[in-house]
Amino acid sequence: MRYALISDIHSNIEAFNSVLESISTSNVDKIAFLGDIIGYGPNPNECMEKLREVTDLVLGGNHDWAVVGKTLADYFNPYAKAAVDWTGEVLLDTHKKFLVQTKASSLLDGFFVAHSTPRYPEEWMYIMTKKDAVDNYPFLERNVSFIGHSHQPVIIEFEDAQDINVYREDKMALDPDKKYIVNIGSVGQPRDGDPRSCWVLFDSVENSVEFMRVPYNIEAVQEKMREFDLPKYLIDRLMYGR
Repeated sequence: MRYALISDIHSNIEAFNSVLESISTSNVDKIAFLGDIIGYGPNPNECMEKLREVTDLVLGGNHDWAVVGKTLADYFNPYAKAAVDWTGEVLLDTHKKFLVQTKASSLLDGFFVAHSTPRYPEEWMYIMTKKDAVDNYPFLERNVSFIGHSHQPVIIEFEDAQDINVYREDKMALDPDKKYIVNIGSVGQPRDGDPRSCWVLFDSVENSVEFMRVPYNIEAVQEKMREFDLPKYLIDRLMYGR
């Protein structure tokens, strides 16, 4: 099976459409979304409608849950909180009801998916350091776990609980005797210094992961964000992928 794994669209319909076009040429069998369809960007309803049309699995992220009151936004920075508040005002009730039903983690055909971490999926913690990875190792019940949340694509390989390798290869074959956490990056707000959208192609037969980078019309998104008076910081960061 070939899976398209996408995450952190953040109301960026231009990025989402460009990624879907890339997926359409990649012969995938299923599309799974790992959370944060909304927040930050200007097109929450359009992204929600498209997501519900094309995906086989939808998880909720912290921004999704914050908008519908399933989690607190008290710890959000002021820019994220402003975007959550605005999104809550414009998001259609049908989409809110859908997001209320989402889970923070799931199994998909034998591998694990979550928005944040395998350890505490609903506490919205990050895996940013080797210590974070070590803390999650006891919770890896499957060989491969896919996550989003940090917007930074990376492959973490575990020889055992303490022996960890970190890779940022474009494509990598996975060793069936090892365990992996793969952060699939962000469609709508990359933060690894590359402003192009990111999604992952996982081939379960080859047991390989490929990071796909897709350009999109950033200026069009920024213009709409200005029209809706969204925070300048959120507008500017799209151009730099930070």
